[in-house]
Amino acid sequence: MINWKWQCAAVIPCFNESRRIARVIAGVRRHLPNVIVVDDGSTDGTREKAVQAGAKVIRCPANGGKGTALRLGWREARNAGFAWALSLDGDGQHATEDIPEFFACAERSPARLIIGNRMGRAADMPPVRRWANAWMSRCLSNLTGADLPDSQCGFRLAHLETLLQMPLVSRGFVIESETLVGFLAAGKPVEFVPIKVIYGAGPSKICPVLDTWRWLRWWTAQTAAA
Repeated sequence: MINWKWQCAAVIPCFNESRRIARVIAGVRRHLPNVIVVDDGSTDGTREKAVQAGAKVIRCPANGGKGTALRLGWREARNAGFAWALSLDGDGQHATEDIPEFFACAERSPARLIIGNRMGRAADMPPVRRWANAWMSRCLSNLTGADLPDSQCGFRLAHLETLLQMPLVSRGFVIESETLVGFLAAGKPVEFVPIKVIYGAGPSKICPVLDTWRWLRWWTAQTAAA
């Protein structure tokens, strides 16, 4: 059995989450004592709140995007000797009480990437987010030949050595899709676990038009290469 408290670190990328980050860290630390916050160029005191809450903070001088922040956090966790990283958002949209479900899945399966699945409670999601996630998940399911119920969820547990072998380059929210497709292309097992849906904690950092365009550009390149 894996000693998760000492073999896994939480990695939380965030941008201007000073009102919520301390609460998120407190919830995570009930399960994992080691929390790495990547402050992606915040201007609202996020770093100070995260330090006060007990997290190790990597401070980015400018906003580089979620993908850039996650890669920094993953490398930091691996360099510190952790074998696994639990990634979640800093805005309170992930229920930290679901964390043990990820650990249980990793222990009963050979999966090296475990992703939260919100679609069992899809009615609780904002309609636009529900539609976009379902559409993107269908596109990626068709591309990979795998059943991917929630390809865009950022609540994930990943084996770091496997993860950091992936040639990931995305700076923004495309990182979720790029990571998932990378694991499947490398023949690495992926599993999904049901999680709660929490919305309303604050405005989304996703820009519907720009981020959808970036995702479509990435997806078009993937389909052309397939």
